[in-house]
Parts: sequence; structure tokens; C-alpha cells
Amino acid sequence: MGIKNINPTTPGNRFATRSDFVDITATKPEKKLTEALRKSGGRNNKGRITVRHRGGGHRRRYRLIDFKRNKTDILATVATIEYDPNRSANIALLHYSDGEKRYILSPSGLKIGDQVVSSPSAKLKIGNALHLKNIPTGLTVHNVEMTPGKGGQMVRSAGTGAQVMAHDDNFTTLKLPSGEIRLVNSECNAVIGEVGNKAHEQIVSGKAGRTRWLGRRPSVRGVAMNPVDHPMGGGEGKSSGGRHPCTPWGKPTKGYKTRKRNKKSNAHIVKRRK
Repeated sequence: MGIKNINPTTPGNRFATRSDFVDITATKPEKKLTEALRKSGGRNNKGRITVRHRGGGHRRRYRLIDFKRNKTDILATVATIEYDPNRSANIALLHYSDGEKRYILSPSGLKIGDQVVSSPSAKLKIGNALHLKNIPTGLTVHNVEMTPGKGGQMVRSAGTGAQVMAHDDNFTTLKLPSGEIRLVNSECNAVIGEVGNKAHEQIVSGKAGRTRWLGRRPSVRGVAMNPVDHPMGGGEGKSSGGRHPCTPWGKPTKGYKTRKRNKKSNAHIVKRRK
């Protein structure tokens, strides 16, 4: 999938780019594999904002994605490649030989008519799901489980892939897209290949409105606020804030590490991301 420039007929179109959608083969999703998606606007059950800069956006239906890939040894054929408004990656509709239909993340290079399978003895082919212990070192994988049977939680964004680096008795060493090197249980599932739609990172919105369509509201700088609203607010004329960058609640930002030092999963991190 490539990137398409827009004729600069308006200022908002001048620098905007968008996907050309040449890989997309269906305009409507499989209805039984979707469900309603209610927006929270960043509010919790008491109506209070817990995540800022969220609200509005186009109405969506959620596509039910099979992150577990737990239909073992049943062959599936790729029927369509579809757009999913809920994620950066495209999705593929699989028709299983027993009649069931499921969505999966569409790997780079997967085409309509290709056959994929989830099996411990599956071939090392794009789209096939295997246990990490059965995948040779050097291969690229995505949709990686962190707990066996829980479903893929890592490496799901467009264009990402993790490299299998080594195998130990019970753990496999993976190099993640962030640069982190991590130990993962060798019984966890992963899918061969990297996630498709790599050109997603090159998309430029071009105007504020396209960002609002995605449900993202403006983010105001702290130094532009009043002292009552932010620790870095106020001052005569333009100011630098007068202190190290921080949140509205005084917590340091821009490089400050927020991960707990005594977190249990730290034992599985061989090398932290930069």
C-alpha cells in the first residue's frame, strides 16, 4: 500500500497525504464480525476526564479480531483485505475450511487466495501462527503473546515486526520494534512476518480537521496557560515556564522514567528500550 498526494486546491490539502488503499478489496466489513463501539470521550464512569485530548470523531464499528489464533490445524483461505478504522494495520478476512469466518491482522505480503494455518507444525510461511519455540532464530514475527493462550498483545501496529534472537529452556529472546530485548515464554504464539500497511507512518493529516475526525482534541501547551491551570503557566509575555517540563499535576515529563523499578516483569527485560 502506498501514499497518495493531494492536489493543493486548499491550504488543508497542500501538505496532506493519504493512503491509496490499493490493497483494500472490500468496502464493507463482515457484519457478524462487528459490534457497536461507544465512545467515552476520555471520561470514566463518574463522567470525569481521565484521559485528556479525546472526544468527538467519526462513528465506528469495532471489528472483532482473532488475536489468539486458536483454531489449530484448520486451514483458512484469505477472502478479503479490509480497512479497520480502529487500528493502523489492515485486517484480513479468513474463511476456514469448517465454515467459520474470522478477522486477523494482515501481514505484509499476504494476498487474497493465500492459505494460512495455526499449528505447532505449520510451515514457516507468512500468516501462519506457531509457538515461539518452533520458530527459528532470525525470523520476523508479529502479534506476539505475553501469556500462553491469552492472545497477541505485542507487535500489532502497522509496519512492525519482532526478531527472534535466541531460544533457552523455557524462554525465547525477542528484539521488539522499540529496541527492547525481552524474554517471552516459548509456549506463546506468534505469527510469521511483519504487520502490513508500512506506509501508514508517512501519512500527514494536513489540517486540524482530519485529526478531529480521529477523535483527537487539541493539546494546549502548559506555558500558554494561566498559573491556576498549569505549574508552567503565567508570566509576563512569552516565558520558558521557569522550571523543568512537567504535567499539570507537577509530574516531570520529557525523558522522565515512569516505569516502576520493582515491577515483576522487569526480570524478563534483557535490555531496555532507549
